Amino acid sequence: MQELNWLSGAELSKGYARKKFSPAEVARACLAQIAKHDGAINAMCHVDEKLALEQAAASEARWSKGEALSPLDGVPLLIKDLLLTKGWATRRGSKTVDPNQPWDQDAPAVARLREAGCVFLGATTTPEFGWKGVTDSPLTGITRNPWDLSKTPGGSSGGSAAAVAAGYAPLSLGTDGGGSIRIPAGFSGIYGLKPSFGRVPAYPLSPFGTVAHVGPMTRTVEDAALMMNEIAKPDARDWTSLPYDGRDYKKKLAKGVEGMKIAFSPTLGYVSVDPEVARLVDKAVKVLESLGAEVENADPGFADPASCFRVLWWSGARALLGRLPDEKKALLDPALADVVTQSMAITPEEYFDAVKERGALGSQMRVFMERYDLLITPTLPGVAFEAGKLSPVDDGMGKWVNWTPFSYPFNLTQQPAASVPCGFTKAGLPAGLHIVGKMFDDRTVLRASQAYQMATEWGQKRPGVK
Repeated sequence: MQELNWLSGAELSKGYARKKFSPAEVARACLAQIAKHDGAINAMCHVDEKLALEQAAASEARWSKGEALSPLDGVPLLIKDLLLTKGWATRRGSKTVDPNQPWDQDAPAVARLREAGCVFLGATTTPEFGWKGVTDSPLTGITRNPWDLSKTPGGSSGGSAAAVAAGYAPLSLGTDGGGSIRIPAGFSGIYGLKPSFGRVPAYPLSPFGTVAHVGPMTRTVEDAALMMNEIAKPDARDWTSLPYDGRDYKKKLAKGVEGMKIAFSPTLGYVSVDPEVARLVDKAVKVLESLGAEVENADPGFADPASCFRVLWWSGARALLGRLPDEKKALLDPALADVVTQSMAITPEEYFDAVKERGALGSQMRVFMERYDLLITPTLPGVAFEAGKLSPVDDGMGKWVNWTPFSYPFNLTQQPAASVPCGFTKAGLPAGLHIVGKMFDDRTVLRASQAYQMATEWGQKRPGVK
């Protein structure tokens, strides 16, 4: 029974169908794992044992009658504390959010997974309003990496990543506005997919604008595909969402990469990458080549768009928090308060110049991707660093963008992108392979991720929290 919490969602579904174990047994195993380890990891900001056991019992009754709502019926789920969940206070990692208000709506992805019969275990930690690439906040403190508790799991979906890596649940929901799914997936040794913008409806829309995506964080690619089958369903509240196409992301998942044309850009032409990470990523690309992919070293040819991203992101922070009364501003993460102060200097001309630069980058990547099915880079230029720090280098407050150079460009372009575990350094820290697809072609990203994961064993490794 102790091992039930480590099974994938797909494995749990098969087990339920064969009556090998029940959703209630699995829920209890997951809750026990949380109770055992979260004092050290601090990935959970809310655990709802009562709801989880009620949902698990209802799922068990459905499976016993052969009336499961979906393949994910009875599968435990964790939800990032930026996504509205009915009955739970969505605090967004901030002391400025009043918990004493009606919490009577589910965000679209949460609603779809509730309808699918998932068992809601609780909410995972986030930095305040998901603003940075590590996970700590004035509200919840520091979240730590299960592979090394002295290190960060990344962010902003760091609670979701750390929890999945530590065996709390097979499924979690994250958000990604500049790498916030892929950064912690890379640091924590799990799988994380940022779908094409609009593929997964969102509500309310992120205050940081059209760089923000909602997506699955799992231990297996197959589970991410199963989640996509549910969370990509339509929701009229998101006026920016793509038309629903009814696609089955599990279908052709195992088709492989033979004949795919892949551009491999180890540095995007301007990034300095840790030699250990570079070697692991290079080996991973050779695996894809051995599976029949045609790999060509090719940089997309754009300059670092950090300043463009920063103007747009900082402007979102200003819109969200710039008008807070002084007594609430005093409650903010000091580094976030500094970002809000910096944002006040951004002029309308600078903002619209950034919008124009973003458009040019998007066009350039659409043209580049006409020649390739995928672009591959490292997920991050290094591995997890000290928990509680904003950045691996002391470059001042508000500069988290500088150390995440492979992720935010593809929020600007809105392309689908994923991080898949591709090995460990000598110090035992995970590295990630970053797989970027053509806009709207989420399925090819999943296919390549699955091909790599099935050909290697990195996704099967567990941290020392057994």
